[in-house]
Amino acid sequence: MDQFLQVQGLQKAYANGPTVLHDVSLTFKPGEFSVILGLSGAGKSTFLRCLNRLIEPTAGRIIIPRDLIAPEGKGELDLVRASSHELRLWRRKVGMIFQHFNLIKRLSVVDNVLAGSLGYAGMVPGALRLFSKSERDRALYNLERVGLLDHAYKRADALSGGQQQRVAIARALMQRPTVILADEPVASLDPKLAKQILDILKRVADEDGLTVMVSLHVLELARAYGDRMIGFHGGRVIFDGAPDKLDDKAVQQIYSRGTAQLQPV
Repeated sequence: MDQFLQVQGLQKAYANGPTVLHDVSLTFKPGEFSVILGLSGAGKSTFLRCLNRLIEPTAGRIIIPRDLIAPEGKGELDLVRASSHELRLWRRKVGMIFQHFNLIKRLSVVDNVLAGSLGYAGMVPGALRLFSKSERDRALYNLERVGLLDHAYKRADALSGGQQQRVAIARALMQRPTVILADEPVASLDPKLAKQILDILKRVADEDGLTVMVSLHVLELARAYGDRMIGFHGGRVIFDGAPDKLDDKAVQQIYSRGTAQLQPV
């Protein structure tokens, strides 16, 4: 399929507060590695979290083919109006990676990775850690993919920050995702570790044909890894194009603290 996720007129406004997304419309293709740029408060995190409804949009549509979540599905599904069952099926397909890792530090590395399969195993078996041998084998395989197989039975809090983010990637892969949303995944890491994490994320995305949307604040990393640059400013998309089209003028607009001469795309 040429496109599988369409965002149409997405808005988010808080009661008695600001509007943080203004009429965002974007279309994503399978296998794209899109980098979302912008100042803090530009709307990047809100946008990503609206896509799996960790944050509820105020208005707009998020359209996917129904067969993306159920093989027998036909037609399109608007995720903004999806049922709780449909939303649960969608969230199985969306791996989320956060800046602060969100690991359970007292558990082993492999048990943290297994948490990624809770959408399939259920909360009670997951809470009791009653995972099948095949799931445990797959968790070890995903740890091998991110270079942490030797650390599988260590406590998560024994790992460095870069290693913990690799665990978070392996956990996301346990979901058998179609999409990965990564919200500032390297913001707390030094440049060397940031590159290592993005190398892994890019590699597994290419190997598995994943669509990745990652927010970054370092322009050099964005240009090095992104197939597509999406610039947010003041809750609006003001740039959407290939890395070689992101010229100095576009960068200045994305990172401007004013509003003059900004033209939404």
